[in-house]
Amino acid sequence: MCRSIRRLANLEPPAGEEEVREAALQFVRKLSGTTRPSRVNEAAFERAVEEVTMASVKLLRELATNAPARSREELARRARDRSRQRFGREAAVEMPRAGDAGQSGA
Repeated sequence: MCRSIRRLANLEPPAGEEEVREAALQFVRKLSGTTRPSRVNEAAFERAVEEVTMASVKLLRELATNAPARSREELARRARDRSRQRFGREAAVEMPRAGDAGQSGA
């Protein structure tokens, strides 16, 4: 599950709140051991996702670095190259853009 969580710090363009929320959702899914909580746990699950999202957004805003921002296009190119090398063909590797809702399943 957590393999789909990408490093979101120091990206150009910066990670959007929806992208951070998708990572928070994956994190809470991993912690809880479920991709879809039962009705009795749904409120606690959603609250946890929102709290992790808020904490993550705050963290990303407050982080300071001297390193140049990482290019999403360059990261996607490297991922395609690794896939080609590993599997011998082009795989559909796409990095979500800031503000895009990721289509990450569980």
